[in-house]
Amino acid sequence: MTKFESEIKIIPANIDKIYATLSDLNNLQRIAGSLPQDKIKDLTFDTDTCSFSVQPVGTVSFRIVEREPNKTIKFGTEKSPIACFFWIQLLPNNENESKMKLTVKAELNPFIKGMVSKPLQDGLNKLADVLAAISY
Repeated sequence: MTKFESEIKIIPANIDKIYATLSDLNNLQRIAGSLPQDKIKDLTFDTDTCSFSVQPVGTVSFRIVEREPNKTIKFGTEKSPIACFFWIQLLPNNENESKMKLTVKAELNPFIKGMVSKPLQDGLNKLADVLAAISY
């Protein structure tokens, strides 16, 4: 598996509030307008799942497979051209500040890896920026 990690982001909010927001995917409504509309389309979500279309990949669906309160939210793919796992890691810095890192592990053959590594890393960093900018 190939591993991609975002930069560590500092979020000026209590870890309880961050976890409560990110562990319920219905809260993605708050960030839908911040995502690149030319790249991500047909965004749908409920408490545990998120689906979207991205060119040239097609439709991708993630489901939360594990929640560890105030620490980790783990996702697995339900529909994707490649098998991958995604998780959000949280760590308190102090009472009103927390750290966040996003990680993706994907099963990529060498040909696909060369094509998707840079866009996947860039997308992961942009998603981390968007999640860090939410008003918790």
